[in-house]
Amino acid sequence: MTIQLNLQSDQVEVAEAESTVVTTPTTSIEEVFLLMKSHEVGSVLICEDNKLVGIYTERDAVKAMVDNIDLRLPISEVMVASPMTIGEGAPLAEAIQLMAAGRCRRLPIVSGEKKLTGIVKVSGILHYFVEHFPQTVFNLPPEPNIIISEREGA
Repeated sequence: MTIQLNLQSDQVEVAEAESTVVTTPTTSIEEVFLLMKSHEVGSVLICEDNKLVGIYTERDAVKAMVDNIDLRLPISEVMVASPMTIGEGAPLAEAIQLMAAGRCRRLPIVSGEKKLTGIVKVSGILHYFVEHFPQTVFNLPPEPNIIISEREGA
């Protein structure tokens, strides 16, 4: 099978992250920081009634620190509301395209009712490539299209 065929036939869940940290919109920014630290994750998903309403990432955390935001505020004040998502069972290729177009490293997976079911991360996609195509990944030169003008050696 080729990489392109697998990416079209394999569902997004094959690259789903093992841990998804979820909280509510009323949680303070400080508590979200502590969640990110204790779970060693780069994002927290914000849900109401199991429906995704926002996401907060380490990029947002850095911005909050630079802007000197009051950490007692609820996360709903600074989260990215209505983040880009992908549906359950979507092809992995679609997730890659959405992530590239949206310039994001995380994509929440939602059901037809918009209920959160997981998250796919760039690191999960990289692990997928290494696991499914080790010969291709490990045998690529660091710069595949380089043309050497002189012979190496003595």
